[in-house]
Amino acid sequence: LVVQGITGRDGAFHTRQMIDYGTRVVAGVTPGKGGTTLHGVPVFDSVAEAVAATRANASVIYVPAPFAGDAIMEAADAGIALIVCITEGVPVRDTLVAYHHVANLREKNGNGRPRLVGPNCPGLLAPGIARLGIMPGHIAKPGPVGVVSRSGTLTYEVVHQLTRADLGQSTCLGIGGDPVIGTNFIDALAAFEADPKTEAICLMGEIG
Repeated sequence: LVVQGITGRDGAFHTRQMIDYGTRVVAGVTPGKGGTTLHGVPVFDSVAEAVAATRANASVIYVPAPFAGDAIMEAADAGIALIVCITEGVPVRDTLVAYHHVANLREKNGNGRPRLVGPNCPGLLAPGIARLGIMPGHIAKPGPVGVVSRSGTLTYEVVHQLTRADLGQSTCLGIGGDPVIGTNFIDALAAFEADPKTEAICLMGEIG
């Protein structure tokens, strides 16, 4: 995992949380901070440099809203397969440009990559395996139920209630509540159908 915006307040805090959960964070990116380290993670000036050095295949974005669209496209151009944009308040125009950039690359590659999740989302959590974003790991447990929601807070509540009912989760995914998002319910359903560990799916929000 590459953390874009790792030296910012949110990026630094959640990098520590993701590492503690067991996520393999191999690089951070902050222009001008290349050559430094944070929480033992090397920082690079660009995603391309980070990928070349670490062969990372996923990125999580914590950069300020005015720069989030560019950060998404930078990750896609660097060959990142999964891009998770946590940032809220991204201008819709910026998201549209980034969305089409990612979609065009995915069509060109023909392998379903890159995939964008968000923006304005809590990310995803594979209980006991990895955390990409801001979901609290302690409320989840491994199991067969996939969870998809547009609302971050509702995601946490449902995951907590599933865990209390002894219904573990395969992956918990917050797709974001903005008008334009990179992954919708139909995309998520297709991914869960291809996952042998998922036996049931809990959807929260409007599908149409």
